Amino acid sequence: KPIPNVEVKIADDGEILIKGPNVMMGYYKDPDKTAEVMTGDYFHTGDKGELDEDGFLKITGRKKEMFKTSGGKYIIPTLLENDFKQSLFIEQVMVVGEGEKMPGAIIQPNFDFIRDWIEHKEHNIGKSDKEIATSEIVIKRIQKEVDKYNKNFGKWEQVKRFELTEEPWTIDAGHLTPTMKMKRSVILEKYKALYDKIYSN
Repeated sequence: KPIPNVEVKIADDGEILIKGPNVMMGYYKDPDKTAEVMTGDYFHTGDKGELDEDGFLKITGRKKEMFKTSGGKYIIPTLLENDFKQSLFIEQVMVVGEGEKMPGAIIQPNFDFIRDWIEHKEHNIGKSDKEIATSEIVIKRIQKEVDKYNKNFGKWEQVKRFELTEEPWTIDAGHLTPTMKMKRSVILEKYKALYDKIYSN
């Protein structure tokens, strides 16, 4: 819950704004920088959040990770990603679509789990990472997972199309930071062809 004497409000785009005697009044002798982070007396935290009916503040993500579709809808990719990663079939997922008609996703399948699943189901699929990522059977199964988790979100937030990567995302290959956070710009660059495929028609 917000501390006493601190006013909290949520901006139209979901950003948490705060005001109070202990909140900074701006940057010293830098009105331009101050204007970037202050609206009146309110400080823009850069965090996204919501206030419940009891006045408790829940932080839902970082504003800088948020993007807008061409239809003007705001998407918080981390909310979708955290949900999708609950699937046993999905190891990593990055939601994309800034300036596009709808959100899409670049997905790294959980190759080890899928190898076991192939064996258990006796599917006639090769077990290399590439064969898994290009298998119609696997793609259809992951589509079922995407459909399942999409139900937790508004229509404009739902992932309409996705592509699978043919290799795991690792720290050594540059996909992830040492704390296992995604390097979004690196992933987007590495898989530009997949991104283009998602939005090609």
